[in-house]
Amino acid sequence: MRPAPARGRLSGPCPMIKGGFLMKMKLMLVSVLLSLGVAVWPAQGAATVTAEVKKVVDEVVRIVSNKELKNPKFEGKRRAELKRAIGSIFDYTQMAKLCLGANWRKRTPAEQKAFVPLFETLLENSYATKIESYNNEKIVYLNENVEGDYAEVKSKVITARGEEFTLVYQLSNEGNKWMVYDVVIEGVSLVANYRSQFSRIIQAQGYNELVKKLQSKSAEIKAL
Repeated sequence: MRPAPARGRLSGPCPMIKGGFLMKMKLMLVSVLLSLGVAVWPAQGAATVTAEVKKVVDEVVRIVSNKELKNPKFEGKRRAELKRAIGSIFDYTQMAKLCLGANWRKRTPAEQKAFVPLFETLLENSYATKIESYNNEKIVYLNENVEGDYAEVKSKVITARGEEFTLVYQLSNEGNKWMVYDVVIEGVSLVANYRSQFSRIIQAQGYNELVKKLQSKSAEIKAL
């Protein structure tokens, strides 16, 4: 469960270019991670780490269900509240570090510091875009496994069409708070997919080109 290099299937074209968040796959992280659905607890009741995940799910449901915030003129406010909710459980620095893999160690402290908010904007926008269009999903929390400062929360997502797939949150305890550093959907790691995308760009065009692509995407998002 420790944040070691995760394994996952290679995805297609770079998501910053194509706009489909990692092959529009079941790895639609946050539309599932924080679905607008009903959370179902195991019969024994939920333990602490699961409760942390559910707390964020409940907050997102509150935001997207707010009739006032559904008004287009309040889109900025809605997005800001969603950003706050996601940021309360996502460890963007650790995720960015894992997504760059060996390339993270090759970067200067200044480059590392600059990369994190670019990655954060990319992930947040993918989340907000999808979560606002999904509904009627149901999350069944299956179990959790805690080993020291690392934990996994296993769940199953049931869509409105009755389709089911597994969703595993990988978390670490940072300052007495559980934070997500990876999400694995149907055996496919979010971190591993981003790492393969980023590595491909770096190998072909260099790290600076990856940064340029992320900066371009970030500027696009902020202009909306």
